[in-house]
Amino acid sequence: MVIEALQKEGVKVAFGYPGGAIMNVYDEIYKEKFKHILTRHEQAAVHAADGYARASGEVGVAIVTSGPGFTNAVTGLATAYTDSIPMVVISGQVPITMIGTDAFQEIDAVGISRPCTKHNYLVKDIKDLPRILKEAFYLARSGRPGPVHVDIPKDITAQEGRFNYPEEITIPSYKPHYKGNNRQIVKAIEAIRQSKKPVLYLGGGIIHAGATELVRRFAGMTGIPAVETLMARGAMGAENPLLLGMVGMHGNYASNMAMSEADLMIALGPRFDDRVTGRLDEFAKHAKIIHVDIDPSSIGKIVHVEYPIVGDLKNVLETMVDLAPEKIDPAKYESWRGLLKRYDEIHPLSYDRESPSIKPQWIIERVGEILGEKAVISTDVGQHQMWAAQFYPFTFPRQWITSGGLGTMGFGFPAALGVAQYLRDIGSDKISVNFTGDGSILMNIQELMTGVEHKLPAINIILNNNFLGMVRQWQTFFYNKRFAETDLSMQPDFVMLCESFGAKGYRVETKEAFDAALQDAITQNVPVMIDVKVDRFENVLPMVPAGGTLYNMMLEYKEEE
Repeated sequence: MVIEALQKEGVKVAFGYPGGAIMNVYDEIYKEKFKHILTRHEQAAVHAADGYARASGEVGVAIVTSGPGFTNAVTGLATAYTDSIPMVVISGQVPITMIGTDAFQEIDAVGISRPCTKHNYLVKDIKDLPRILKEAFYLARSGRPGPVHVDIPKDITAQEGRFNYPEEITIPSYKPHYKGNNRQIVKAIEAIRQSKKPVLYLGGGIIHAGATELVRRFAGMTGIPAVETLMARGAMGAENPLLLGMVGMHGNYASNMAMSEADLMIALGPRFDDRVTGRLDEFAKHAKIIHVDIDPSSIGKIVHVEYPIVGDLKNVLETMVDLAPEKIDPAKYESWRGLLKRYDEIHPLSYDRESPSIKPQWIIERVGEILGEKAVISTDVGQHQMWAAQFYPFTFPRQWITSGGLGTMGFGFPAALGVAQYLRDIGSDKISVNFTGDGSILMNIQELMTGVEHKLPAINIILNNNFLGMVRQWQTFFYNKRFAETDLSMQPDFVMLCESFGAKGYRVETKEAFDAALQDAITQNVPVMIDVKVDRFENVLPMVPAGGTLYNMMLEYKEEE
């Protein structure tokens, strides 16, 4: 039943790790010759399924066993839940008669997963399994996407039953609202017409809804400048003249000032994360807010909204695009666009390009110059993630694969393997690239074996500063350089480590060596690690201190005398 359901849902591959409670399902995987990738850790299995889902827009699937198999997977579930990623995670459970007896490898998986899944199930009857699997996929991909957990006791997987797979699913208590209220949309368009300093605030919902072409059209026909959250990178395209850049704690000056000085904010699919809003009583205090989101619970949750619109972003934007030409004159905002352009000229994103040491920002820019839109970029979490978000020229949606809400170190490499598998499945010549740090990469380093076994050519570029860089940066700024447990001077030889797995490693200390390593890495059919020694004390700037205001950014750091 499980394998038949995966096939009916169009699932091409599952990632996972077997164990006692899930062995009956794995026996069917073997017999049915279903495509399965054995990772070396359950957390990595869920991250790989997550990467596949983010790159494809399809539902990712991971399969794990009970007890520690499931608890290892929880970080992956929470990562996907926070970023609204469609996934189905299937776990084994001890037999129903043993639940609650502290049996070997028993854990309350449903209780644990409840806070970090869109929905979860404990299957108690074989007759319910086909319906539950259908519901799981429906819930994962519909409305606001998210991970769904299905926990199946071993005695249930040992039974046989009739496989009646529903064609359609109706859940009375779950009715996503796809069509926006026309009256509210008309009011929003009128508010835009009356505004003098509007800004488009684009969130990850734009990517999930497949609405990037519509938002580009709307921006183009209205002349309204746009900012992107971390999760929306690629929505507007790097060369779009109306894109100001990323907004928030490490957003650029023009973007943050646009949010601070706007008189109208058109929020399309963001969740008003604290990394964007900063101090709430000062956030966009001059602006009225239009908020469009398919999840009604996210509207008005953090900030007051004057124009709430519940609906699918693609559907709502189609209506807005139809109404905009006769209502909104782009020439009206010329002086506003000019002011923001001046802000960008005064304080552009920059770094010391003349430095004799390799700057991490240069590496990211260089990959952008060499690969550009040919690469799908994953990251781990830390300074390298922010530099990638700031300096890589993202041109299309789903080019950017990163853990935004949970900030999961160890996410990038297994996610990049999932991306590489997806690119192979669709016959794409694009390249899976993961920017990582010497701290993050070690957290799921065992997946080198997975990549080698399945010949998944994910290129890992380690921006190696021998520090937990982002924590070190905060210790520098706010803790008087007390580098408590952030010095990573003791690190493995990454080249030898790669070779021991059968992967390919490069050690880079010059710009010329990096170019040569990257060109060679592109030709490999196994995972690659390019270990780049970068400036140890480089900081991510601009920076809005936690709890600060967007208009009060740290633009540079000067050593105290």
